[in-house]
Amino acid sequence: MEISFYKYQGTGNDFVMIDDRLELFPERNLALVKRLSDRKFGIGADGLILLRNKKGFDFEMIYFNADGSQSMCGNGARCAVAFAAFLGIIGKETRFLAIDGPHEASLVEGWVELGMSPVSSLVKAGQDFFVDTGSPHHVRFVDDVESYPVFEEGAAIRYSENYSPKGTNVNFVTPIASDEIHVRTYERGVENETLSCGTGVTACALVYGYQNELHEVKIKTLGGNLKVRFSENSAGSFQNILLIGPAEQVFQGKIRLNPLVGMIVV
Repeated sequence: MEISFYKYQGTGNDFVMIDDRLELFPERNLALVKRLSDRKFGIGADGLILLRNKKGFDFEMIYFNADGSQSMCGNGARCAVAFAAFLGIIGKETRFLAIDGPHEASLVEGWVELGMSPVSSLVKAGQDFFVDTGSPHHVRFVDDVESYPVFEEGAAIRYSENYSPKGTNVNFVTPIASDEIHVRTYERGVENETLSCGTGVTACALVYGYQNELHEVKIKTLGGNLKVRFSENSAGSFQNILLIGPAEQVFQGKIRLNPLVGMIVV
């Protein structure tokens, strides 16, 4: 069986995208998901995304991390919106379903403005913060994020007893302007630093915005620039959260699934 795939990236966060509206992809085969995501033995990506039909929505996004686990992915969702537009499923606006619930999004001048789920509160974690933006995120402010040991410190927090057994994503943040921060992220499920993390920069922007009375924060990542816009109500919860940034198709191909030898990319 041959399956067409597309490769998308959003500020360096890259994804294998599959139009699975006919539901032919064997999603329960997590070994295949991991093989496709492998950068040496597969296509290579931070995650894999299936687009499927869903009653009441334009589509459903089913997201897998590179290790086969599932979570919400902000950059992946932005790429899924761009992919749905490429397939002709949507126009400039959409309402779709992800693992954390419904989302709305718009395509504006080549960028995707993704509505994120509301965040009820920011939780102090010692001198740091914990924020759930559809995926769990630990946020730590550091003096110089460019030279910070993100992999070592990120892994230590991700696997700490405080977050056992499921772990957490870990973000390190340095302000670089009154309304801009530089963020680097260790991602659970990838088990490494990624060039960008959409739910992670959203978490960091909410913390920085709360601290500095801002409702729009610019974010620099290793993979490019993003913006997060939001409002806060009197109860201290965050609503109308938009993750804004580019999403780009970089190539496409076909996968031949052979039950005897596994996967062949053609």
